[in-house]
Amino acid sequence: MGIADDAIEVRAQGWRTLAALHGLIETALERELTSRHQLSVVEFTVLDALSRQDGWHMRISQLARAAALSPSATTRLVNRLEDRGLLRRVLCADDRRGIYTELTPAGSKLHKAARPTHDRVLEEALTVGEDTPELAPLVDALHRLPAPVG
Repeated sequence: MGIADDAIEVRAQGWRTLAALHGLIETALERELTSRHQLSVVEFTVLDALSRQDGWHMRISQLARAAALSPSATTRLVNRLEDRGLLRRVLCADDRRGIYTELTPAGSKLHKAARPTHDRVLEEALTVGEDTPELAPLVDALHRLPAPVG
């Protein structure tokens, strides 16, 4: 195996480690958010992204990036959340083709109720990751990330 092959294997191992940690976290979050708040992880992610807009709207394409979904999957998700009264669509005043989304009061209330569950489960999953030898270096790297500004 040459140097290039070794570098590829290191990146592949890193990717497998990242995927394993992601799976651990997502499985725990999905279970708790669904059972306690009737929210999937991706639904929580959308509510969370909208809650951070400080009164501003988000385009559906921005939500797609925030939730790591395709445009069509995002549209279906927005439809479900709108049907549940958790968000609403707003037409752009300058461009009638532009559609924005924003939290409704019910969406904001549900997000606030689910946020402590999300944070607790995330912390618990990261603790499990710290105690798992192959995941521990990645969890340590996450803990060393700088705090968000603002």
